[in-house]
Amino acid sequence: MTVRSREFNFGMPWESFYGFSQAVQAGDTLHISGQLSHDSTGTFVGAGDFELQVRTTFGNLDRVLEHFGATSGQIVETTVLVKGLRDHFDSVARLHAEYFGDHRPASTVLGVSDLALPDQLVEIGAVVRLDMTN
Repeated sequence: MTVRSREFNFGMPWESFYGFSQAVQAGDTLHISGQLSHDSTGTFVGAGDFELQVRTTFGNLDRVLEHFGATSGQIVETTVLVKGLRDHFDSVARLHAEYFGDHRPASTVLGVSDLALPDQLVEIGAVVRLDMTN
């Protein structure tokens, strides 16, 4: 049996510069790269505003899901990287729970000393099962 893959990109310069895709579908599994807080032109959003960064990051995650016809209810795992985790843990936990509602994917939250952009405080990646119903 041959498993086909599909890739998705926003068309941002850093995708080709760094050499990655926003998401890769392999069979019924979708691997979504760490999303961050930027608008459709690639401009960073929310410097100094952790909650805005998380909400914008989830919005970009939704854009990827939408491309594949998926929803957040099909996410089976998230990886959340947080700069200043001790300061932001309660907020990221609340916003993660709010985003998922009654759905509870597996999740790993890691405190990191730095992220790719100077003002970036959060990055969220996900694994999605496209064959799941929600």
